[in-house]
Formats: sequence, C-alpha cells, structure tokens
Amino acid sequence: MKLNKKDSNLRVEILSQALPYIQKFHGKTFVVKYGGSAMTDPVLKLETIKDLVLLSCVGIKVVLVHGGGPEISTMSKRLNLPVKFVDGYRVTNKETMEIVEMVLVGKVQKDLVNLFNVSGAKAIGLCGKDGKLFSAKPIANMKKYGFIGQVQTIDVDILHTLLEKSFIPVVSSVGADHFGQNYNINADDVAGSIAVAMNASKLILMTDTPGILKDSKRPDTLISKMSIKEAEKLIKNKIISGGMIPKTSAAISTLKNGVKAVHIINGGLMHSILLEVFTDTGIGTMILR
Repeated sequence: MKLNKKDSNLRVEILSQALPYIQKFHGKTFVVKYGGSAMTDPVLKLETIKDLVLLSCVGIKVVLVHGGGPEISTMSKRLNLPVKFVDGYRVTNKETMEIVEMVLVGKVQKDLVNLFNVSGAKAIGLCGKDGKLFSAKPIANMKKYGFIGQVQTIDVDILHTLLEKSFIPVVSSVGADHFGQNYNINADDVAGSIAVAMNASKLILMTDTPGILKDSKRPDTLISKMSIKEAEKLIKNKIISGGMIPKTSAAISTLKNGVKAVHIINGGLMHSILLEVFTDTGIGTMILR
C-alpha cells in the first residue's frame, strides 16, 4: 500500500513520540488486564497480542491477566445455567464455578498462549494454583455472590523466573483457598495484586469503554487524567457505576500500594495499548498516585 505524504508524516510523528517512552520504560514491568468484547473479535485479538509482543521486544516486561466473561456466559447458556450479575460481579454457584475454570483455564488462556507463540513470542499459561501464584478467600457476603473470591496471598517468584527467560506469562483469574476450593476472582483484582507484588510501573486495564466518563452516555466526556481522590469522589457520587466500580476500585487499591499509574482504556480500539503508552495524549484514562 502506497502512503501519501500526510500519512507518512503522521507515522513518523508517532514513531518520534514513541522513542522517549520506549527509553523510559525499557526494563520496566507492565501488567495488562485483557478482557471484554475485545477478546471476541479474532482480528482485534491478534493485533492486541502483536502489540504486547512489540512491548516485549522493546524491553518492557509484560504480564497478561485475562478475563473471558462473554465466553463464560455463552457456555453457561448452552448448559442452561443462569447468568446473573450483582454489583458488577458474576454470581457463581458450584456449577458455574466449574464452567469458569473450564473456559478460562482450559480454552481462553490456551488460545491466547497460542496467539503469542504464532506472533513470535514465547508464552506460558498459569492460574492461581500454578506455582502457588496466588491463593483465594471468599469476599464478604458469599450468599449474595457465590464462589467469588479475592486474592489472599501472592507469590510472584514464578513470574519473575518466566520473565527472566523471556516468556510472557498469561494468567487466568481462577484461584483456590487453602482447602482446595476454587474461586472466581475478578481479573482486575488479580491484575492489581500482581502489579503491586511485582512493583510494576503500570497497570493497564482494557475494557469496553473509552475510560472513565463524566457522562456514561457521552464518550466525549472522557477524563484523561485524574488523582485517587477524584476517582473516589466519582464512585461516591455514583458517576462511576456498575462494572466500572470494581475496575476503578482495583485501580485505586493498586495505586495506594505503590504502583505509579493505572490506565483504563478501550480494548475495542485497534492498537489501543500503543496509543496510550507511546503517545503524548493517550486515548484513555490515567489515574495517578
């Protein structure tokens, strides 16, 4: 494809903007949470994986934590199991927990690992039970949510080992307690816990919205940058609601525990990670400590 002068100049400008960021983040760790409808588009999924491989190639250590909500819902419906959400959490009974593990660890994770491999990288899939990466405990009000858990303990030695060997870890948000009971853990919480434990430079949360909006019905009300206090105020005033509550709460907790920046971006936009990380303006919401 032949580029006109305007397109060529634009690409050169983008590359020139990227250089200082590549230099700044070389050797740093990025934890990326990948989920939402962006995972259901095969073309977009492959391009996202290629973008993560690019980050790895320029010296950024990438850990990918993935969701798989649409796939879990599809499989549950096939098996005539109820699909219900409360406060942004999937209500998870014993049967649904089996579906969650089967879909996330058995299918979604392996599909992502395969895409990394065919894109020129080396990836390995893990869940909380592998290498005792993280253990789980039930969140409050178990009767309301079912087997929904939160991270209790975490040991990221296995992640450091994999990164030192140039592997990209692909982590599913399924963990077990000390008795072996499995729990469905919000992938944002898992990503946040890993980011804190690894002293990551950035936590990037890919979602179905442009970022945090002042008006959820108007994408042009995107808030590009905010502080922890501003984010907490938006939750209190119910401007942040639904599924964005656990996402933003995970971001706030991560920042309070040492991570420098959290980015909430639209995973449905082609090359969204590169546009957020390697350009001056970005495309999503950055929350700073």
